[in-house]
Amino acid sequence: MQARVTAHKNFTISTIDPRLYGSFLEHLGRAVYTGIYEPEHPTADENGMRRDVIDLVRQLDTPICRYPGGNFVSAYNWEDGIGPQSERPTRLDLAWRTAESNQVGIHEFARWAEAANTEMMLAVNLGSRGLDAARNFVEYVNHPGGTYWSDLRRKNGQADPWNVKLWCLGNEMDGPWQVGHKSAAEYGHLANETAKAIRSFDDKLELVVCGSSHSDMPTFPQWEATVLDESYDQVDYISLHMYFMNYEKNTREYLALPEKLDRYIGSVSGVIDYIKAKKRSKKDVKISFDEWNVWYHEREADEKRMKEWDWPHAPVLLEDVYNFEDVLQVGCILNTFIRRSDVVRIACIAQLVNVIAPIMTEPGGAAWKQTIYYPFQFASCFGRGTALALDVDCARYNADVAADVSYLDIAGVHDDDAGTLTFFAVNRNGEEPMTIDLALERFGEAKSVEHTLIKHENLEAANTKDNPENVKPVKQDGATLTNGRVSLTVPPYSYSMIRVTL
Repeated sequence: MQARVTAHKNFTISTIDPRLYGSFLEHLGRAVYTGIYEPEHPTADENGMRRDVIDLVRQLDTPICRYPGGNFVSAYNWEDGIGPQSERPTRLDLAWRTAESNQVGIHEFARWAEAANTEMMLAVNLGSRGLDAARNFVEYVNHPGGTYWSDLRRKNGQADPWNVKLWCLGNEMDGPWQVGHKSAAEYGHLANETAKAIRSFDDKLELVVCGSSHSDMPTFPQWEATVLDESYDQVDYISLHMYFMNYEKNTREYLALPEKLDRYIGSVSGVIDYIKAKKRSKKDVKISFDEWNVWYHEREADEKRMKEWDWPHAPVLLEDVYNFEDVLQVGCILNTFIRRSDVVRIACIAQLVNVIAPIMTEPGGAAWKQTIYYPFQFASCFGRGTALALDVDCARYNADVAADVSYLDIAGVHDDDAGTLTFFAVNRNGEEPMTIDLALERFGEAKSVEHTLIKHENLEAANTKDNPENVKPVKQDGATLTNGRVSLTVPPYSYSMIRVTL
């Protein structure tokens, strides 16, 4: 199979916001406890955080981390997580039917974020609580001192404010499963009033209002229209969420799902434009895609287990073991975000450790990289700069979710400062190898090309504690560079990163 791609220096989409490669940690399962926090672990630092996990997170170079939820935040009292750990209350978490010890709160998470070289993206509870608790939380986190909440922070050991810039106004408030679920009009009004109060404190903060939990919600896209009609002038982003599933074990259909993701983004972008025009506004609202990942391997079993257990603390929950097929899916998702980076400015893989995550840990033992760690790492580390509008000529196939799905899913990024071009390519054809002819126009003389491949003959191949490198990237020798043209052949069902030095 032949694919022809043209990259032109002047045909661009957008400068990519590095926060497109954000992450997410929720008080859910073992994401926090025995994930990032395990004081008895041999690698634990003075704050009880696992250094082995911190090292793996730092290698991802993820610029932000959303916290503390997720569904968890909609019944969370942030005050439970401050003060002496021995005096913090244990609460029932209604979202996941577990017990929350509150041994990790904002202070612990902030110290972890600093060690992991990531910025905090904090969420406020607009489910069971509202405006007052939200403004107090912002004051506690960001005000220097001389007030009740800021002085309490200082008393609790943090003299300087954290100056968190990015705040989420609740989570998935369109979902009937959410504690404190509201109609679009109710939520839009509350979000707008909460945003006004936060902006009265600091009008330079960036605020994210809740969009739809997924594009199959019966309220989509009217939810976005109503919420933005209420809050457009006060917010900077609207959040979207989507998870990807392959219960039918149909790889062709599974790998076509990012076409649905692309339509989802396009539809919401259209709603944003409509409300902007309706309000005669000069302001732009962008998309924060702050939950996304593959999630189906353990989902049905976990839903059953949750109904049967008796409020355990930090149980094994949502611990999907990812396979090689999921590498291809995550690669296609990230490519979609790059190609839509003009409107999707922030995105957060859900989640970071243990819970549907690229990093897994054993309590008291090892930490290792899941298969999906690698495409996320490649995009985060090498997908920064300017997204290119590529011209792609390749055979296509029809799927249930979309027609004319290209067998080659590819995104390109030009980093002018580093003098590099990086292409992320997924061969969605499971039967044939693909020869890619990549023409580089107006970039000047290209000096060298490097090809890194992720490929396994078994789509179900996974990385485990006992075999942590079963699926991993391998550098290849076959790519050639001649007169500004890159040529290489990639095997069926494979992920490639192609790096050109200018």
